[in-house]
Amino acid sequence: MSKHTKSSITKKDILEFAKRDKVQFIQLQFTDLNGILKGITIPISKLSGVVDDGLWFDGSSIEGFTRIFESDMYLKLDLNTYAVIPWTKTGNQPIVARFMCDVYMPDGKPFEGDPRFILKRQLEKAKKLGYVYNVGPELEFFLFKKENHKLVPLPHDTAGYFDQTQDLAVDIRQEMTTALMDFGIDVEALHHEVAPGQHEIDFKYNDALTMADQATTFKYTLKYIAAHKDLHATFMPKPIAGINGSGMHVHQSIFNTEGKNLFFDPKDDYHLSKCARSFIQGQLTHIKAMNAILNPTVNSYKRLVVGYEAPVYIAWGQRNRSALIRIPRYTPGREKAVRAELRCPDPSANPYLAFAVMLAAGLEGIQKKMIPPAPVEENIYEFSEQEAKERKIDTLSRDI
Repeated sequence: MSKHTKSSITKKDILEFAKRDKVQFIQLQFTDLNGILKGITIPISKLSGVVDDGLWFDGSSIEGFTRIFESDMYLKLDLNTYAVIPWTKTGNQPIVARFMCDVYMPDGKPFEGDPRFILKRQLEKAKKLGYVYNVGPELEFFLFKKENHKLVPLPHDTAGYFDQTQDLAVDIRQEMTTALMDFGIDVEALHHEVAPGQHEIDFKYNDALTMADQATTFKYTLKYIAAHKDLHATFMPKPIAGINGSGMHVHQSIFNTEGKNLFFDPKDDYHLSKCARSFIQGQLTHIKAMNAILNPTVNSYKRLVVGYEAPVYIAWGQRNRSALIRIPRYTPGREKAVRAELRCPDPSANPYLAFAVMLAAGLEGIQKKMIPPAPVEENIYEFSEQEAKERKIDTLSRDI
């Protein structure tokens, strides 16, 4: 990905990048309402015109977009998202670059149902208040075996948390990570997760739009590489009963436009500002409605059960992984790392919509100066129904 700043990339730059990289085709990518990646490919000779005029398509054929009698829409390239697709750089195949795109209506206005636009609209509201919403999602996934190119419902390995396996798991995580870094994603760590065949690759936090683009690219990349290793990567929340499911824990913070973390307060016991506490309460207040976006499938609710490190109870606490929102321990000198981790989202969610509703709920908490209840530092999984009721601890939605 280009090293230019976001505001400086121009059409001229893009044409130079494509020539430098010997690009032959361009993929224009966007997501439907469910977060499924869509795309159309054009030859490099058409890039200049598409940068100027966009590319028209049938919106009625995209899940959650428009009806057949209002189907004309067009894609507008986000020039900041230019990247060469890593696996097209090798062999004799054509080199392909991609852009993430925004969806527009014939009158030149953004399509209000475009997930990317929905997030951008919330980020604009935050910007007007002087806020920058940063997130760091942790997407867990499973690798399943294939035999004769057919899926076998067995995990790729039998390892556990942080295990260094003797099979291909380490190698494939490293290959996935190399491809992600080629896309410009700042990978911080990669490891085996708790369940057999379960893995996690973490990348550094950034503004929510960048991270939603990266989360979408993450899924695309991992599925491609797994398939070409005769494996199947799945982001189902609970593909196997009786073991841990996959989450998309999201670390969140609000910065000001000068880069100061507004969640940090050195005088607070948890080093959390009033802004942070109000943000947390906004999400606690609206979480049941948010579940429809953060946990959008029937399979999502097979994960949200007691006993497998998934949150069930609406509470917050420090380092408490049984709570819905966890506050990681503060390290002196790392004020920018003070954050709130929302633990219920899962990787089947559309990241654009997920981050949008999370921000909307948090902003309402800030604007209304909401005050959260006392933090819970016990293992809530061990509470009886009566204890939870006495502590006024409600549960997440249990079904779609």
